Amino acid sequence: MSTWIDIAALDDIAPRGARVVKTALGCVAIFRTGDDKVFALDDACPHKKGPLSEGIVHGTSVTCPLHNWVISLETGQAQGADEGAVNTYEIKVENGRILLDGTRLRARSAA
Repeated sequence: MSTWIDIAALDDIAPRGARVVKTALGCVAIFRTGDDKVFALDDACPHKKGPLSEGIVHGTSVTCPLHNWVISLETGQAQGADEGAVNTYEIKVENGRILLDGTRLRARSAA
């Protein structure tokens, strides 16, 4: 059973923008695409832990601001020749509010 956490209004995040949610086990980046899809990923690039929330959102990907790794917002996988992945989290929009699945968030490892 999911426990949904109300994060923000969809309009609080600009199109092609991001917001960071701080947790005891690390930060989660919430992304909004240009067509209003919303995704949640760990806010640390698998390469050198760059803040993905500060990257450039394009389509359903984000480019890390440190070394230009491109990460899929849908899968968390690095794209192209780069290898690695970040955790993704279930997220939804209801009545204009962004909700994050707290069950999976609590189950994540601090490692």
